[in-house]
Amino acid sequence: MATIELQISLILLFALAGYLLSSRINQSAVVGIIIVGIIIGPSFLAIIKYSDAIKMLAHLGAIMLLFAIGLEFKNREIYQTKYLLIAFIGIILPWTAGYFLANIFDYNFQESMFIGVSLTATSIAITASVLKEMKKLNTPAAKAIIGAAVIDDVLGLLALSIAAQSVREGNIELMKIVLTAMKAAAFLIAGIFAAPYIKKLFMKLDEQGVAKEFPDFLFIMSIMFCFLYASVAEIIGLSAIVGAFLSGVVLEGLKFKNSKDLKEGAEYLHVIFGAIFFISLGILVNLKELTFNILPFFGALILVAVLTKVIGCGIAAKMVRFSNSESLIIGFGMSPRGEVAMIVALIGLTSNIISQNLYVSIVMMSLVTTVITPVAVRNLKW
Repeated sequence: MATIELQISLILLFALAGYLLSSRINQSAVVGIIIVGIIIGPSFLAIIKYSDAIKMLAHLGAIMLLFAIGLEFKNREIYQTKYLLIAFIGIILPWTAGYFLANIFDYNFQESMFIGVSLTATSIAITASVLKEMKKLNTPAAKAIIGAAVIDDVLGLLALSIAAQSVREGNIELMKIVLTAMKAAAFLIAGIFAAPYIKKLFMKLDEQGVAKEFPDFLFIMSIMFCFLYASVAEIIGLSAIVGAFLSGVVLEGLKFKNSKDLKEGAEYLHVIFGAIFFISLGILVNLKELTFNILPFFGALILVAVLTKVIGCGIAAKMVRFSNSESLIIGFGMSPRGEVAMIVALIGLTSNIISQNLYVSIVMMSLVTTVITPVAVRNLKW
């Protein structure tokens, strides 16, 4: 078995190949890297396996990516009522459509619930990376996508909780759902409330002798806060990347006299670990397990996955007075399911709720929506 050092070296080599491919096909680096990941994974060449080491590094990549993205956003740009509407419709429509689609193809209640929940997800990491690459993060549409995607993650958590509870217990306990929602809301509010105090602490430390002697001291401290927020998010049942994003938002706008710039340092980390994250999404997929019998359902699943987010979030965006082009961008920007839907599928598979075929279908749906989004967002009129 290859050493961890060799695995990382190979992954970064193939990530570079992904950049070259993206340049040739004039698409986002994300698309090229994921495609290369599929090629080197079990679907074709089987050069690299999805090991525990790669899984850990990919997880770090997602955290670093969202921390870097968070540093670009102010609190007031994220938490707005109009983003809540976009996220809410972007949850309800895909969940309902996914459930009824599964029913049409004769899947049972448990399987249908998990298929519906897998469609509610929005991978903030995918779209945020593309928007950052395009230098569009400060546009109104991009802010709506990021803000709605953060709320979407919280609502998606509730959807998964409802599905898991109904499958496990045969009923839905309202108090458990309310408790989960309260914990998520408390975490987000506490994170916002703590922001000015944390910023004061950083600015005060920047004036101290330790920062003057060691300019990288506060950058290390910022990464410590990033992982602290990520760990708290996971403890209460949220995705770690939401915590990482929130920590970035908390530290946004800091300008130091003596310490190194946080954005610059975070950028280097996210480029390296982010490449591993995107490669891993491709390696996760095994196209050989996608049998002929499930192809009709798979095709319908992709169609429903894209249309429910584009139409649902697009209409909601239009309702809160975004333009037609911005609404379309927001709809497509909310479409990638990425690692979030893969995690839902993995829970369903390991709990013996869904079959291997269905698991592969959801993972492939996640991958296809992940690849479609950068292509669409880059070619729509901004």
